[in-house]
Amino acid sequence: MGKEKPGFLTPKAIANRIKAKGLQKLRWYCQMCQKQCRDENGFKCHLTSESHQRQLLLFAENPDKHIDDFSQNFETEYLELLRRRFGTKRVHANIVYQEYIAFREHVHMNSTQWETLTEFVKYLGKEGKCLVDYTEKGWFITYIDRDPETIRKQEAIKAKEKMDATDDERISKFIEKQIERAKDTSTSRDVEFTDLNREDESEKITFNLAAVKKVEPVLKHPEASSSSNPLVSTKKVTEKTKPPTSSKAGEKRKAKTALDEIMEAEEQKKEKINRKDYWLCPGIVVKVVHKKLGEKYYKKKAVVKEVKDLYTGIIKMLDSGDKLKVDQTHVETVIPGLGKPVMVVNGAYRGEEATLDAIDEKHFCCSIIIKHGLLTGRVVNGVQYEDICKLHLDS
Repeated sequence: MGKEKPGFLTPKAIANRIKAKGLQKLRWYCQMCQKQCRDENGFKCHLTSESHQRQLLLFAENPDKHIDDFSQNFETEYLELLRRRFGTKRVHANIVYQEYIAFREHVHMNSTQWETLTEFVKYLGKEGKCLVDYTEKGWFITYIDRDPETIRKQEAIKAKEKMDATDDERISKFIEKQIERAKDTSTSRDVEFTDLNREDESEKITFNLAAVKKVEPVLKHPEASSSSNPLVSTKKVTEKTKPPTSSKAGEKRKAKTALDEIMEAEEQKKEKINRKDYWLCPGIVVKVVHKKLGEKYYKKKAVVKEVKDLYTGIIKMLDSGDKLKVDQTHVETVIPGLGKPVMVVNGAYRGEEATLDAIDEKHFCCSIIIKHGLLTGRVVNGVQYEDICKLHLDS
């Protein structure tokens, strides 16, 4: 009787599987047979086996075809891993290769047309499939995404950003014109006061004092009666009864009201354009409100370091320094103290930095003051809590 094959759960079988699980030496691997040997003796035995000889006969019939197939598979899987794992970020070529060979069923480089990783990286650069640059630390590559769907999305995003920027510029110019027009209107109607000059000195000036009520002053000295001048009393009464000229103030008040109406209309337009269903942005402080992330992080604050796919963010916990990948539904905005900087994360002034001016706890809103741009110093009232968030100040 022949020697029985050890069972699946015997110690020897388990040890063999553990040894075969990790990466083995590349020189003891046969790509045609897809056979990995653990030592040189095993590899020599495999080379003399009948199955390997049959694969060599197949390879000898058309060696170029097999090498091209292996090279194509290696290149496709390497680029797919680079695209899926790192995207369009600049990364060391050897880091991608180490992750690639961690997969046991990968195509080995000794079966391709490239002898070293450097030759393969240079090939990717010449073919225009990646951006390649060499530094003291080695070769770095950046994947070039030429997917038609990705290009279409990028062009759509750029077109939308350009359209939004054009709309903002047009609104800003319109507001500036209205302000200049209001200033010109108020200055052109100002009343000019001039001195009273009498052209004809022979002309007589007469005063009608019939309507003036006689004023009887209380005299303390007999000579005081002779010093009383009816013109002085008439002037005082006339000044008291003369209505003030308020045309200038009224015109300014009207111009200011019209400007406010224009600003409100423009804010409504910007509100429709900038109101989105996503609000995460780098540099803001958020609070974890989802218990799914663990009790360790629940109700703790973190700073948003990076935003991916509009709705997902990479946050760093302020107390522990741990980094987490969260959805925007797992966190909420943080309202700082009065006078502290905030970022407008949604609504008409989305993307603007501001200062928290007042908080209305009764109506769950607040007032902010815009810090930069054409609207510097503008006070915006009635901003909802979820539309602003505390800015992280780097120490």
